[in-house]
Amino acid sequence: MTLASPQGNTKYTREEEQFLYDYLLDSVQRESPELLLEDFRRLFIEGRGYRDAQVYLALERIVKSRDVELSFYHFFNRCCHILVNRWQMNPQHQPAIPELVAMLENLAPARQGHHSTANHLRQLVKNFTLSDHYIKLQRLARIISSKYSEKNLSSVGTLINRYPYLYDHCLLSDESSQEHQQTVRHIKSKTERRFEVNLSRYVTYKVRLAQLSNSSDFSAEGGRIIQPVKNPTLLSDRELNRALKQYIGTVETGHTYRELSQNFVTQTVYAPTYQAFKDELYEYLVTSADYGKGQFNRKLYDVLQNTLPQCNHQKPSEFLVLRTSSQLLNHLIVESAQKPEHYIFIDMITNMGVTRTVGLLLKLVLMCRKVKPYLDKRLSILFNHYEGFSSDGVPWLVKSLENLQVGFSIHFGKADLSCLKQIRP
Repeated sequence: MTLASPQGNTKYTREEEQFLYDYLLDSVQRESPELLLEDFRRLFIEGRGYRDAQVYLALERIVKSRDVELSFYHFFNRCCHILVNRWQMNPQHQPAIPELVAMLENLAPARQGHHSTANHLRQLVKNFTLSDHYIKLQRLARIISSKYSEKNLSSVGTLINRYPYLYDHCLLSDESSQEHQQTVRHIKSKTERRFEVNLSRYVTYKVRLAQLSNSSDFSAEGGRIIQPVKNPTLLSDRELNRALKQYIGTVETGHTYRELSQNFVTQTVYAPTYQAFKDELYEYLVTSADYGKGQFNRKLYDVLQNTLPQCNHQKPSEFLVLRTSSQLLNHLIVESAQKPEHYIFIDMITNMGVTRTVGLLLKLVLMCRKVKPYLDKRLSILFNHYEGFSSDGVPWLVKSLENLQVGFSIHFGKADLSCLKQIRP
């Protein structure tokens, strides 16, 4: 490819961006991560002395283009993800991803008064590290990197690898390429499956211990035969056991959450109007929220009554059910990143406990499964809000996220935990 010479022309800038994309795509398939990291440092961090003059010339023209302050974030983000998407496919290459992110963490500041391409490039890269693009890249590195082990979990942000239901909203943006979306969903699927397997093993271990303790030939010798299995959550064994029984066992009138939701859906098929549906939904939810009978219930009722009142005389539809469920999640958790207040969510946890609060959310998403991505988004807003906080400082959030991971694995995953019912209460 022969690079065009005019500067400041968007057309030529796009051609040069594509030239660099193609160069990186070719390099990442041929070269080792070690060599490519060094090339990346020389090209984008040092900004001079690169071994391929044509590559550096393309980058120089991008840096000197008129709209570089606006376009560089997207361009540089794409360059990073070309490497990341390829490396994550090979477990031996995955450690290069956090190395790439670390390379950007402690950049020397640009030199004031110097107008060289290298200095301008350093400032652009430095500005990139203050962007949402870089935050998402850091989160991805935390998920992949083994150095972010559970022993080093000091802030909420370092927990991101534990919650795959946050990945779509915390790692992707509207600008994410198709390839990067596939990368994130592949990692998400592996993380979900790994947790489900670990949870199944833990439950099986607990069931076998319980059966052995009830056996007449139980002995210390027999107890040592069973290989211990680690609790896969950050909950205590008691908290996890409570969550498992709540989300699998019977909770109301001898029914499980799944049975209650199925019964509700079956009954409301015959609801004559949207108003009648909202009335039944209110009763369905408040049976799980037996605190603050007056204030909490009144607010919940008001939210329902104020949701699409112009449709009250219509027949309930999938759209109306989905819209109603999303409005309830706004009320119960958080409305948006711009309005991050979540007093009701904390109030529910304070009065009902984390396990039952999450149970109420499960009742809602089991009744309307298509609203789950919306629930994931609300939780991502909370995660982003507290990302820099010490995990010890917001135990209610960590326990909520852990309970949700358990609940989602039971009701939306493939883990078979039915053997838990064999344990006597």
